[in-house]
This record gives sequence, C-alpha cells and structure tokens, in this order.
Amino acid sequence: MSQNFDPNSRPPEYPTHSQPQGGPYQHPGGNSGGYPQYGAPTVARGYPETGGASARKRQKNVMGIIAFAVAIIGFIFACVPGALIVGWILLPIAFLLSVISFFLKGAKGFSIAALIISVVGTIVGILVFFFVVASSFDEASSDDVSAEPAAQEAVAESGDEDNGSADEGTRDNPYSIGTTISSDDWEMTVTDVTLDATDEVLAENEFNEQPDAGNQYMLVDVDITYTGEEPDGEMPMATIEYVTAGGNTFDGLDDMVVAPNELDSLETLYNGATTSGSIAIQIPTEDADAGVLAISPDMFADKVYVSVK
Repeated sequence: MSQNFDPNSRPPEYPTHSQPQGGPYQHPGGNSGGYPQYGAPTVARGYPETGGASARKRQKNVMGIIAFAVAIIGFIFACVPGALIVGWILLPIAFLLSVISFFLKGAKGFSIAALIISVVGTIVGILVFFFVVASSFDEASSDDVSAEPAAQEAVAESGDEDNGSADEGTRDNPYSIGTTISSDDWEMTVTDVTLDATDEVLAENEFNEQPDAGNQYMLVDVDITYTGEEPDGEMPMATIEYVTAGGNTFDGLDDMVVAPNELDSLETLYNGATTSGSIAIQIPTEDADAGVLAISPDMFADKVYVSVK
C-alpha cells in the first residue's frame, strides 16, 4: 500500500555528536552553544598531558659552558706578555673540552664559541710572543755599554799615536785590566789575567786534561755585579772570550775544565750583589800576550775588548 508524501511533514530530529539529547551542547566550563568556546582548555584523547614549553626546553651542555669559560680566561692571559704562559696552558685545555662537548647531549652554542676563542687566542698568543721577542732584540740593540777606568790606569806614551787614534774598547785600543764594563743591568770587571796558568789548572782537579800541543791554560779573574731591579734576581749571563792577534776566538766551553776559584754562573744575584771567580781558557802559547779579551756583561750587551797585560 502506498503512502502519500506530505511536503509539510518533517522527519524526526535525531541527536548528533555535537548536540546530545536533552538540549544544546553544554561545555564543562559553563558555556553553552553548539561548539566549544575558542581558547577553552582541551585535552587530546589518548595522549598524556605534557609540561608545555618547559618540557621542550633544550638540555644545557655543562662541558661546553666550562670550555667557554676556560677559553675566555686563556684568551685574556694570552694577550698579557707577562702571563703569556698561562694562556698557552689554558687555551689547549679549552680546545679539548670544546671538542669533547660536541659528543655530549645538549646545546652546542658554548662549544662552538669555546672552539673559536681557543683557536683565535692561540694565534693571538703567538703574535704577542713574537712581539715580545722583537721588543727584546730592539732593546738589546740599544743596550749601551759604558766603561769606568781603573783606579790606577797607565798613561799612554806620547809616541803611541796609533792606539790614541782608535776608539777605546776596540781590538786596536782595548780597555785596561781593572776597567768596569757596564750595561743596563750588569757591571763586570776583569781584575786579573794569568796567561800561563797550566800548572794551577791541572793541580785544581785530577780530571782536568792536559792542554793540546802548543796550547796553555789562561785564567781570567772577574767580578760581576747585578744592578737590575728584577724582584726574583738574575743569573750572570756574561761572556768571556780570548781573541788572538790573527783573529781566532777561544773560550772555556770546549774544554770544560775546573778552574781554581771557579766562577759560579748559576748563582742568582739580587740588586747590588756581586759574585767573583775565575774562568780557564785554553789558548795558543805563541804570542799569547798579543791577544785581547772580548767580553760582554750580559747576553744582550755589546761586545767590548780588554787587554790581557
């Protein structure tokens, strides 16, 4: 049997998921309406609640922070000439720590910064080192050497015009024995010279060897005084050589013999302190008195010449 369709009739309303039976959608917070209010807190079904932004914050890399701090300190010391060695110790440590921190969990910003600073600091430290060395050589080149004549210096004869024409302290016109040679930080005086002291040297130590054929041992007695202001003192760095008339040079470093009253070159001297002693040098016997001594109060001072007689 057929039914007539009534256009005015409406099908019954059925509840939907957004509008349950019994009325419109009611939000748990008290809002009414067919849809949840914008901004209302919701909880995704099937997922646990999280801590928000605090949980998503990246973990800190403690090793990278330590490397960064060490690199900064090392860089500062590397820029200071007097503390350069401290910077050279800290910068490699910072470099190693920064490399290790790359393999650890956490942010790498401090690690990258520490790596860059340690490399740049090392380069700066090398430049500072060369600057200090260059400055030292500049000072050395301008380290004037002066001399004070001996208390009883012989007066040259009027006929000795050749020696009078040469500058004093040269090979042609050496200073006399007893003249005090001065640099910025040191004073040095040759107090006595014994041209043939072979017997004294051999008697001083049984291990002292005989001089080579045609040679003999010479003894040079010196006084060395430190006039600098270094608070930790300095060791004597004077040099003494014998130069023959023909221009050959001899020193006591090749023989390593023990001289009577040996000069202690390892003694630390403070301002105003003086050390005395002798140095043995093996020289040619022939025309020994025709040579001169070439001395320098310290390693940076100019070389001057002193007579052996």
